[in-house]
Amino acid sequence: MNILFVAGGTAGHINPAVAVADYFKNHNKDANIKFVGTPNGMESKLIPKAGYEFVSIKLRGFQRRPSLKNLARNISAIYLFAISPVKARKILKSFKPDIVIGTGGYVSGPVLMQAEKLGIKTAIHEQNAYPGITNKTLAKHADLVFLAVEEAKQKLPPCKAIVVGNPVRYSVLIKTKAEARKELNMDDHFCILSFGGSLGAVKVNEIAADVMQWHNRFGEINHIHAMGKLGIECFPKMLKDRGVVPSKNPRLDIRNYIHDMDTCLAAADLVICRSGALTLAELEATGKPSILIPSPNVAENHQYYNAMVLQKNKAAIVIEEKSYNKDYLIDIIRSFYEDRQKLKMYSKNASKLAILDTAKRIYNNINDLLNEESSM
Repeated sequence: MNILFVAGGTAGHINPAVAVADYFKNHNKDANIKFVGTPNGMESKLIPKAGYEFVSIKLRGFQRRPSLKNLARNISAIYLFAISPVKARKILKSFKPDIVIGTGGYVSGPVLMQAEKLGIKTAIHEQNAYPGITNKTLAKHADLVFLAVEEAKQKLPPCKAIVVGNPVRYSVLIKTKAEARKELNMDDHFCILSFGGSLGAVKVNEIAADVMQWHNRFGEINHIHAMGKLGIECFPKMLKDRGVVPSKNPRLDIRNYIHDMDTCLAAADLVICRSGALTLAELEATGKPSILIPSPNVAENHQYYNAMVLQKNKAAIVIEEKSYNKDYLIDIIRSFYEDRQKLKMYSKNASKLAILDTAKRIYNNINDLLNEESSM
């Protein structure tokens, strides 16, 4: 069985593809797997590191903000997109995949479109509650459309949609709170985990500083915070302006980046973070109540729609950047801190949303599709 995965742009598109590829590799000894992506994207490093063959198609995303520089970039993007079908067809005819699976990024468009024209079976996986433009277009012709959440269905054209969730790392599933706190040398007091992604986010850093200012006064809350690359200079100043001295409070664990997210998630009682699809899948898998701050700088405002799925199910509380109010946030955190029954309820509701066998569901549906084809 030849399987071609197409993924690019962000880890949110790449990691699900790798998780599914790993499942195929572990459950089908005849699976021959290859990936397609762009030569300069994260996928060009992450895919070979995961042990898979990688081929590239040079493409460039469109810039929406008008400027002379972006006009030149968009002209280049149009040219690269126009010639991409030739490269895509060459890859498809050489590899002869039984199925092509796209997990997002603009590179998915030309490859899956050419696969459909060549009569090759196709499937896509949409990680977000609000599908992107590429997947909306591809869904019309895909043989299978895998969704992370039910809410995405109403934003797609009629298609064969199946809710399968988002893949979650195994290490996240097996780590216990007791193990995590022992590793972190942390006691049993309430623990907040906050982060804004690998680069960091100014607003999330500001929020974390406000929260630390509040609980620093009584010193009974553990707080792990990743300030990210963008926060290395500004976050210490934010703390200083609020009278918080980390060296005088051993309960503050401030880092540039969280390399042991499985451990930090397991240790936390409450999480404050963005609402990327894979982050939310891990919150659900670990049953963590959360305060979600959707990034306003993403396509289709999809993080807001992701977050609202959890809020609707009372698994999280959503605060948009434009309406952030410090006192309101502290009141929410205080309510979780003082009312442990509320904390447990939100934890239970988060767990109810979790789908822990995503890769298996995708694997089974693809096998069924290909077996139907071979029996015809």
